[in-house]
Amino acid sequence: MVQLPVNGDPNKKEWVMIVNVNPGCYFGGSATQYFVGDFDGKNFTCDSPKDTVKWLDLGKDHYATVCFSNTGDRTIAVPWMSNWQYANLVPTRQFRSANALPRELGLYEQDGEYYVSVNPVKEVQTLRKEEKQFPAFDVNQEHHIDTLLQNNEGAYEIELKLTQGTADIMGFKLFNEKGEEVNIYFDLVSNKLVMDRTKSGIVDFGSKSQPHPLDKDRKWEKTAINYVNDFALGTWAPLHKAQIHTLSVFVDKCSVELFLDGGKIAMTNLVFPNEPYNRMSFYGKNGNYRVDQCTVYRLGL
Repeated sequence: MVQLPVNGDPNKKEWVMIVNVNPGCYFGGSATQYFVGDFDGKNFTCDSPKDTVKWLDLGKDHYATVCFSNTGDRTIAVPWMSNWQYANLVPTRQFRSANALPRELGLYEQDGEYYVSVNPVKEVQTLRKEEKQFPAFDVNQEHHIDTLLQNNEGAYEIELKLTQGTADIMGFKLFNEKGEEVNIYFDLVSNKLVMDRTKSGIVDFGSKSQPHPLDKDRKWEKTAINYVNDFALGTWAPLHKAQIHTLSVFVDKCSVELFLDGGKIAMTNLVFPNEPYNRMSFYGKNGNYRVDQCTVYRLGL
């Protein structure tokens, strides 16, 4: 249970009940839900109708979220970055999982509902060791960046500012010399933000996943995009309409964490490429759009 200010106003607060569920993830396995309402110290009353479902993160690898109790007026949460469907099958040695970036939580109002905003804590900026800016450009069909960073060891951050044009889809791919890729795109027809990891590298272990006994209906095979197996799929989030979108993407050796428009969408997914993604390709479908900012930061301790 945490109490958060609405739109940053300390005089207007709402209670949020964070509930980690397994099974129940929209894309299968474990995930984190939340409910906004009132709390009198004993009873919690949710403000939303019973059929309203809110997710703290719309990726597949965000679970067991916990908050710190010694951060003053800030509410900072840290999730476990994996999913119980395949946590014991991931292709790693000496460890089975890691935590995602710490996130600062807030509340904003949209269409008569309160939603939790999720942003990486400002202290993450101290990890920036090198900055590389690319001039603004228009995307009519494709625009390639052959090298994101020299001697890229895998950990970097990308800040993007995209302005809609006439395109139905505006997207970009992070990929390596082996052709392994993560495809992130805005579907402006169906209003979805998608992260597709079906070709991200090592994905076959997802066919050996271990669904929870209560997950017998396997609904996620239909709710996910481009489903191949329980790991190789695309996750998506409902996209609010805006002419300009800002996006922060944190890439590490085996993860991609995405934050959109001041934390209105967070999406965390594991990936297992055989070498770092050090190339980038922007693309549009049925029209054009503009990339007003593309900044890459090398990250390190």
